[in-house]
Amino acid sequence: MDDLQSSEEAAFVPDEVVNIIKDAADQILGPHNYHHSRVAPWCSKIVEEVLKRLADQHKPFKYVVTTIIMQKNGAGLHTASSCYWDNSTDNSCSYKWSNSTMFCITTVFGLAI
Repeated sequence: MDDLQSSEEAAFVPDEVVNIIKDAADQILGPHNYHHSRVAPWCSKIVEEVLKRLADQHKPFKYVVTTIIMQKNGAGLHTASSCYWDNSTDNSCSYKWSNSTMFCITTVFGLAI
């Protein structure tokens, strides 16, 4: 039982990570409208906040976090990723946050140490 509990505590749980991303995006972007000059600082703050919260969990992972903020103006956006990793330990998740003026897509890759 202890092995199962310790493996669960050390697991990359996408639902937990999505909640972290959602909270960070809500906190940083909140009620703001899209403004070009604020995009770079917002992206940096979201990445830093998500990494901080993940590190605070003290799980045995290295993390890669990416964020894209795009104005809602009818333009298309397509993105893809591929990873060569251990499916039994490594994982990833993405979350799309939006309001009436912008989209924010944040992806987290968790790689077991």
